[in-house]
Amino acid sequence: MPTFRYRARDAQGRPVSGSLEGLSGDAVARQLGSAGLVPLDIIEAAPARAGGVELLERLGFGRPGRVDMILFTRQMYALARAGVPITQALRRLSTTSRNAQLARTLVGVMEELEAGRDMATALSRHPRTFGPLFAAIVRVGEESGRIDEAFLRLNQHLEREQKVVEQVKTAVRYPIIVLAFVAVAVFVVMTFVIPEFAKLYGSFDVQLPLPTRIIIGTSNFFAAWWWLIAGAVVACAAWLRRYVQTEAGRLRWHGLLLRLPIIGGIVLRATLARFARAFAMATRSGVPVLQAITVVALAVENDALARQLLGMRGAIERGEGLTRAAALQPCFTPLVLQMLGVGEETGRIDEMLVEVADFYEREVDYDVRNLNDLLQPLLTVMVAGVVFILALGVLLPMWDLVQLARQ
Repeated sequence: MPTFRYRARDAQGRPVSGSLEGLSGDAVARQLGSAGLVPLDIIEAAPARAGGVELLERLGFGRPGRVDMILFTRQMYALARAGVPITQALRRLSTTSRNAQLARTLVGVMEELEAGRDMATALSRHPRTFGPLFAAIVRVGEESGRIDEAFLRLNQHLEREQKVVEQVKTAVRYPIIVLAFVAVAVFVVMTFVIPEFAKLYGSFDVQLPLPTRIIIGTSNFFAAWWWLIAGAVVACAAWLRRYVQTEAGRLRWHGLLLRLPIIGGIVLRATLARFARAFAMATRSGVPVLQAITVVALAVENDALARQLLGMRGAIERGEGLTRAAALQPCFTPLVLQMLGVGEETGRIDEMLVEVADFYEREVDYDVRNLNDLLQPLLTVMVAGVVFILALGVLLPMWDLVQLARQ
């Protein structure tokens, strides 16, 4: 969609300028007029700039984050509850949004609405910003006439998701930082420190111990080929990032996350909490079970679990009950299966899944707060082992030199 630069005057006659996306200059003029501005000049921006913005968006730069969407849903709930028309609410938010891509998307949604499409369809035409779960909940809100409640449910869901995501990030941040510092320290010692000791020991005619010879040989390799090692690390990191962005790579990476010791259990419970919360919200909002499973599978952000959820849908389509279909998938814990069974018997699946989500969120919160206590002994032993090996290789020849000097 092209971008237009405009100059206009507000109701008080003050000059206003900026840029908007629109299908044409007339569409931009209508947007300005609806906002109470009198357009003076509307010029289409250079195509190269618009193409550059589109390229950056395709690469994922500037995409609205979960915090931006939390703020958007909260504002939409407040405006819809106050009786503000949807198009007018979108226009207001498009001019005040802190995220440029979200602002452009809202302008596009507003134009879709003005063209006669419903809100859910307009949102679904922008899948990079509004996922399938978002559009499904808004569609139910439109059909029931309670779109303000739809945005409220989405806001509550996003806030809880943000909390779980922050907990998982906190869980993996400490060990990653420690391992990164250890790797950098070993690289510096091998490249710059050990060679100096090797020169010192080379001036003496003594047979160096085996550990020292191994360390010096490794250090010589680092010193001679450090550029190749650094390039290989960067290349491997770039290849891994690209591979993880593919369908097969994401599936393997997400499956590996669930199998990691200690951290894998936290990630699994956090992901199950997101599934339970999203599925409960969808069914409570009136989304059919099969559609709810599909949109939740796309919303859990874990391809390994999403594939099992889609397998669960296939079992339901073959006539299996919800609990039986879930029992066929290895990702579901006994607690989830038990609560699903109780929910099916009582007709209160959404309430039972909310209980599951609350329980796992409390568990994740507790485990994250105690993760440092669990990982600290392992990391301490690892760091101590590295230091011991390096110190042993450096100090053993000194002991031999002292014995030689005494003789």
